[in-house]
Amino acid sequence: MKTKSPQDDRILALAEPVAAELGLEVVRVRIMSGKRPRLQIMADRANGTAIEVEDCARFSRALSDVFEVEDPIAGEYDLEVSSPGIDRPLTTLPHFARWEGNEAKIELDRLAEGRKRFRGILAGVEDDNVGLDMEGEDETTMIPFDWILEAKLVLTDALIEADLKARGASSATTEGDE
Repeated sequence: MKTKSPQDDRILALAEPVAAELGLEVVRVRIMSGKRPRLQIMADRANGTAIEVEDCARFSRALSDVFEVEDPIAGEYDLEVSSPGIDRPLTTLPHFARWEGNEAKIELDRLAEGRKRFRGILAGVEDDNVGLDMEGEDETTMIPFDWILEAKLVLTDALIEADLKARGASSATTEGDE
């Protein structure tokens, strides 16, 4: 789910070691078409805390050095390194576990119970399955991770509040460390 194409896979293979060296995790890679293609790379800190503008700039510079040598995209393109944002995509099993208790939308690559789209509260991870508590259902729905095409958190008041709280705790820690 981090990628959608073989070209995205190649870019991810180049970007992940650079990210790891900087203490970051690549969340998603996408090439957006247009007059001038845009290579979008979303990243977070490897410890799960939010990436800052300085982290994006440092990662972008390091990627530019690698991409100049490896040339993963023919022709000119724009490189965009960004945070996944509050309503972030969920692209690995640990993401689903980390964001347990928050609302998410999940789209499958196949029909399950007559549908491809699901929405509910993340209920953790068990083996290679993502738990989802859906409205009107008595039991937790278990979705095989391999069936998930795309997933993202839903922007809710609770998610915004948790994000603000985490940022406040993060800046308090940073200030106290100085």
